Amino acid sequence: MIELLKNIFGLGPKIDFAELKKNGAIVIDVRTKGEYSGGHIRGSINIPVDQLNQNTNRFPDKSKVIITCCASGMRSGAAKSMLKSKGYTQVINGGSWISLQNKL
Repeated sequence: MIELLKNIFGLGPKIDFAELKKNGAIVIDVRTKGEYSGGHIRGSINIPVDQLNQNTNRFPDKSKVIITCCASGMRSGAAKSMLKSKGYTQVINGGSWISLQNKL
């Protein structure tokens, strides 16, 4: 239970998002097209969370680092869980896109 709360509130080990991105991590923004067009991380891929399940074929390497983001971290958390259930092994919830952008 404690580990779950740590993960939810981002109290786990520090993640160097800039280093991950530099080394080829994919950033998937799971907000709607309209939200994405209002601002996003340069180079990110927009796949709304309700369409992610049908688009996993775009990412055939299931060991590649994928960072999910959204407006607050809730949808990106759901996206992380969905990708993990599909066998992706290196998925990180980056939280809100604005916060993540500041870490890149």
